[in-house]
Amino acid sequence: MPRDIDPRLLRAFTAVADELHFTRAAARLHIAQQALSRDVRRLEREVGASLFVRTTRRVALTADGERLLPYARRVLAAHEALADAFGATADRPLLVDVGAPVGTGHRVLEAARERLPDSCELVARFHGGLAGAAGEIAAGRLDVSFGRYAGLEPGVRAGLAQQPVRLEPMAVLLEAGHPLAGRAAVPLSALAGETLYAAAGNARTTEWTDLAARLFAGRGIVMAAPFPEIDGEREFVRMVRKRGWSVLASTEFIEVPGMVLRPLADPVPLSPVSLVWRRGLRHPGLDALRAAARALAAEGRWLTPPGAPAWLPEEDAAVMGTAVPRAPSSGGASAATAGTPG
Repeated sequence: MPRDIDPRLLRAFTAVADELHFTRAAARLHIAQQALSRDVRRLEREVGASLFVRTTRRVALTADGERLLPYARRVLAAHEALADAFGATADRPLLVDVGAPVGTGHRVLEAARERLPDSCELVARFHGGLAGAAGEIAAGRLDVSFGRYAGLEPGVRAGLAQQPVRLEPMAVLLEAGHPLAGRAAVPLSALAGETLYAAAGNARTTEWTDLAARLFAGRGIVMAAPFPEIDGEREFVRMVRKRGWSVLASTEFIEVPGMVLRPLADPVPLSPVSLVWRRGLRHPGLDALRAAARALAAEGRWLTPPGAPAWLPEEDAAVMGTAVPRAPSSGGASAATAGTPG
């Protein structure tokens, strides 16, 4: 075996090992599937062993692949730590994806900038979707993002660190003439039979779509059909207006002309937001982001669940370090739980 294996080959191998799917692994690394397959084949030649069993239906690790995986993870972790130690200085701008120019991520970013000298730059990006951002963080093309950490695969989380920031109450975006638009808050039970857009079909936001699917289950709420990624605020507004979608959202959301945002209730569904970065990253900009997030969370009681019964999946509650108030169980889907409705 050669002693100077390219870390890129190991990164390709671990991505496929985590996803057990070449297409998803390529999307996670933001490279073409053909390039990913080429890197895996090259690594197999260099180590002198087949690492995957490939059929038309599934991908699985071979025994040699299982043996290589922990070593590959340790090499990549050491490689990233070395890059962080010598490359993550205040002279390098920190690239932060906040999703949109409103909401939790943007508020943390603005507060962090006030803590830093002009020589330390936090550069905002407005793409959104932690699933997509996680791949870019792993590849070194992005430094920090915000989103639902529990919605990432365990193999992805292994290379990341996170800090709970906020339990965002969820809301629904409705056309102004919708029968529910006149309510101050919309009970979840009132959405039975409604179809809501929750970014299904967008590979960058799978953690949000998964949260929506868990919320909708057993409540008669229908997920809008998968649709390609909608890039940019203006295009999102255009598509929502054109298709007449009702949209699952958070209570801080972009304004859409002709539509109204209403909080959800009975129970209050919560969207968990964490600050997420590459494990081992050291940068004064990250320190400022973490301090700003802690201060805003304390001031606004962002990590304190509402007094009313609320809904949050159990694994999310564990990640966020919180307990969710429950409604007395009535055996129906409207009863609030810390997990799926029951």
